[in-house]
Amino acid sequence: MEKSSLLKQFIRYTSLNILGMMGLSAYILADTIFIARGLGESGLAALNLAIPVYSLISALGLMTGIGGATRHTIVRVREGSRAAGQVLFRSLVLAGIMGLLLFLTGLTLSDPISRFLGATGEALEMTRTYLGILLGFAPFFLLNHTLLAYVRNDHNPTLSMAAMLAGSISNIILDWILIFPLNMGMRGAALATGISPVLSLMVLSLHFIRGHSTLSVQRTSGIGGYLSIVRLGMSTFVTELSSGVVLVVFNLVILSLAGNTGLAAYGIVANLALVVMAMFTGMAQGVQPLISNLYASGRTGDLRRILLWSLGSAFILSAAINVLTLMAAVPLVDLFNRDASPVLAEYAITGLFLYFPGFLFAGVNMVGIAGLSALNRAESAFRLSLLRGLVLLIPLVILLSRLLGMTGVWLSFGVTELMTLIPLFLGIREYTGCPAGNPVCP
Repeated sequence: MEKSSLLKQFIRYTSLNILGMMGLSAYILADTIFIARGLGESGLAALNLAIPVYSLISALGLMTGIGGATRHTIVRVREGSRAAGQVLFRSLVLAGIMGLLLFLTGLTLSDPISRFLGATGEALEMTRTYLGILLGFAPFFLLNHTLLAYVRNDHNPTLSMAAMLAGSISNIILDWILIFPLNMGMRGAALATGISPVLSLMVLSLHFIRGHSTLSVQRTSGIGGYLSIVRLGMSTFVTELSSGVVLVVFNLVILSLAGNTGLAAYGIVANLALVVMAMFTGMAQGVQPLISNLYASGRTGDLRRILLWSLGSAFILSAAINVLTLMAAVPLVDLFNRDASPVLAEYAITGLFLYFPGFLFAGVNMVGIAGLSALNRAESAFRLSLLRGLVLLIPLVILLSRLLGMTGVWLSFGVTELMTLIPLFLGIREYTGCPAGNPVCP
């Protein structure tokens, strides 16, 4: 393939998915801003306690979508459309089963889950309300994540982006209407978030209604195909889920160090970080169909270029985000600080200055790990996801918080991502065949 043509495809797929995922991340960011303004510090703390469950829902949806779409692309090239249709069938069944289980969990276990996450007092009722509604819409979240990946892989990244943005814009509008004019509080915020994937699915349906789809669903049996989807989506699952697990650990550590005010400050930093994470998730999802196609076709030279462009773009984007965030730290924090608390502002601004430089490494890690998964290197991707998401970060936040207090909490993220870079580069170099003495391949 001509280099200029490949570059155009890379820019198109990554830019559209970055924009779409930025919009998708507005689900939680919009909730954070409106809840902070409408319900104050207690509402902000309650939302932060509920986010790990949202991470679980997203992790399962991304696992099914990315894992299934990656498998679908490889199978379609190597085995034909009928076998690929069986992969799509399994993805939809998997999303449906997991969505139903989460729905039933929301009906029966919202209260014990809220208590387990650390909710007490006024925050308990808010957390319980938010989780019950959020889990009730879980089937729509999972189906939306799955179809977003398939529609994007079916040569329609523009519609995939439009669907994500439609859901996000509706979430922002509904947030304002339900929280303020209708005075529905946390229930309104949860309903706004839950309705958003329904509207996104309506946009995605246009891909099939207009006859643009080359996808087909072929019924099949046996569990082996389901395991292959889970295997290829596992690194994405661990990456997304680990953010929720880490959030629980951070919440407990911060509560012991700085109470609810510190927890609210972390809520500000974590929700702004969610938008940045979404950008790199979008980049990773954008290059996935390109990498999978090139891998399945055996075009090693083009594959190497895509990998290098992806990693380089992730670092440049990280640097730009850091500059913009640090320049705008004060007004960003003021958006969430309804009561103009100087203690909350100090915690949050310090957090932004110490936490966000970690994205210089995190962006490269996220895109690189997704690349390994798209290359059918599921085991390597899984190990790296586990390393950066749980194995390193949790011990580091506990250790550094004891040594440095809140400063250690903020720094643990960047230290973890930096330590993950070395095994990531070794994994990428091993696949692409880069000579040991040359860190950059032509």
